[in-house]
Amino acid sequence: MKKTLLPFALGLTASLWGGSVLADGVTLHALMEDVPETAIIEKMLPDFEKETGIKVEFEKVGYGDMHDKLVAQLVGGQSYYNLLEVDFLWAGEFPAAGWLEDLKPYAEKTGFDTAAFIPSTMELLGNTDAAMPLVPMYNYSMGLIYRTDLLEDPALQAAYKAQTGKDLAAPTTLADYVAIAKFMKAEGKVNGAAMQGQKGDPNAMEFSNYLFAAGGDYLDADGNVVLASPAGETALGLYKEAITTAAQTGALSATLDDTMRLMCAGDAFSMVTYWWMLPQIDNAESCPDVAGKVALSVMPGGHGESGGWGWGIAKNVPQEEKDAAWQFITWVQSKDVAVARALEGHAPVRADVYTDPAVLAKYPFYKDAMSVVESGKSFPIFTYSAQYEDTLGTQVSLAASGDATIPDALAAAASGLTDLMKK
Repeated sequence: MKKTLLPFALGLTASLWGGSVLADGVTLHALMEDVPETAIIEKMLPDFEKETGIKVEFEKVGYGDMHDKLVAQLVGGQSYYNLLEVDFLWAGEFPAAGWLEDLKPYAEKTGFDTAAFIPSTMELLGNTDAAMPLVPMYNYSMGLIYRTDLLEDPALQAAYKAQTGKDLAAPTTLADYVAIAKFMKAEGKVNGAAMQGQKGDPNAMEFSNYLFAAGGDYLDADGNVVLASPAGETALGLYKEAITTAAQTGALSATLDDTMRLMCAGDAFSMVTYWWMLPQIDNAESCPDVAGKVALSVMPGGHGESGGWGWGIAKNVPQEEKDAAWQFITWVQSKDVAVARALEGHAPVRADVYTDPAVLAKYPFYKDAMSVVESGKSFPIFTYSAQYEDTLGTQVSLAASGDATIPDALAAAASGLTDLMKK
């Protein structure tokens, strides 16, 4: 990998900075989520330092510690973290607070082409024609992972046909998905859906898939709250039906880790989850009970929840550090480096990486993954996005448990969104 990256990166440095090494000797400090994606990039950092003279140091922490640690630096006189990893849930808050450099002038000055980025990954991070606060880093859009062996089982096919008059096949609508999940729970000797119904981030993200799949949305094109709608009622009704009739026992308190264990053990037909969970489940060593028996699709209905991280540059740091950070961003998100990352398991944001022959040869399912990413729709991005997860999650949980009616829960969730957006 180093041999293939070195010539490219040297050429990139020369083309962007007129042949001279800019900011030689600068050290970039980044607070990074302690996940495989970070480890993939970290292994490549010596190459970047050798080629540019710029040292990059990653401080790895859990997600729950990142926001507050970043904010404490960004509100001060000068941030220790000059290179920023920013979750999409903060992509409204950070620019609104004036903490981020606008990267559009940097891109224009250096000729950095953003056309390769999948549009949904740019929109997710608040990028517009007027400003670019963040450059997409990696993606965690959600789709449906399901068991192909159960759909192809002759006995189950016959039973489903007898009960419904329909052929048992991969669902194309949200209603069909919930119907099949219920059937699998009753007849397939597995949980129909491994669901992450814990109040907060887990169920807010999971429900968002149901909402988008049902044709609903949080906001219309003018920014008006439209959650409390017929489509919203359909989505929440089907979510409640799935969690009460198709999901595992205890689904209302379950997290992503719980759903992963169920799928890996062969105890569930399906899960609505991040697309890059597929290779973890389709692994003969770690998940022998289901490896070779799973597939990925766009959320039935055509749209799922979009998610991702972006690179940013702190506004309160010296200009030479900003320039060095931009040089790193253009390097790490270039095609050659992104392909090398993808071959190690990176979740790309560039369309040309999903179609790269080497990537497809190793991961054929990236063709389906690209469809998941392209069709993803975003959770509301504004200053209080993270707080709204808790507001929404509370109402979804109340409705799913039967402690609130569908209309009342939706109305409260919509009202909460309206109030937060006015703050």
